[in-house]
Amino acid sequence: MAGRLRAGACIVLWRHAQTVAGVGDPPGFTLASCSTQRNLNEAGRTQARMAGEWFKAQQLTPHAVLSSAWCRCKDTADLAFGGHVAWAPLDSTFAEGDKAGAARAEMAKRLAALAPGRFEVWVTHQVNITALTHDVPTMGEGLVVDSGGKVVARGVFR
Repeated sequence: MAGRLRAGACIVLWRHAQTVAGVGDPPGFTLASCSTQRNLNEAGRTQARMAGEWFKAQQLTPHAVLSSAWCRCKDTADLAFGGHVAWAPLDSTFAEGDKAGAARAEMAKRLAALAPGRFEVWVTHQVNITALTHDVPTMGEGLVVDSGGKVVARGVFR
């Protein structure tokens, strides 16, 4: 996996780390308040930190770390890489299927423009990953996707 990332022109499409039990978010949640959302549990926080350690050990630095605005995604990115940039196409379309097509098109456009020697990490939700790749990763699993949209590697970073 590390060799493929060094070659660039790809992304790590990373499903947020392990969360407390549940599907989606509680009724009435708001993006502005993490306490109203389904968040990382302790195992997820450890999983995110370990992923960051894996990238450091492999001497891999992403050109960009983009994240959904949901706290579980932002926390995954921050714990692994120390920061992120929010990017709306990575926001969950779980309850808003009408936004899925536009988000998928924006992701595919950015993916196609990635240069050799550079890779990005995108932290998002299962529904978004499945829309782009037709794959269903587990929490904390990353898919390496080439600029053509093909999954070329996958794994949990340890």
